Amino acid sequence: MANHKSAKKRARQDQKRRARNRRINGGVKTAVKTARSAIAGEEGDAIEAARKAESTIRRAASKGIVSKKQASRRVSRLARAAASASSSS
Repeated sequence: MANHKSAKKRARQDQKRRARNRRINGGVKTAVKTARSAIAGEEGDAIEAARKAESTIRRAASKGIVSKKQASRRVSRLARAAASASSSS
């Protein structure tokens, strides 16, 4: 455990940031999972689910939770999967 005043404050800040990052990352994972299931044809509109997932991913990237390149790659893969799913059905 931290001993110095500044280290204690840093530990508190890290706890808050970790909680926020976990919440946002969880939202990204849920959105991607929902979009993937919609793309697979299980339920919902694939294009709309992919759009919501893209918004969530880009928001996480803008906050620095995921890197911009990783966000772009994830969005690209989702969009490609959604497009192929909508063209095949």
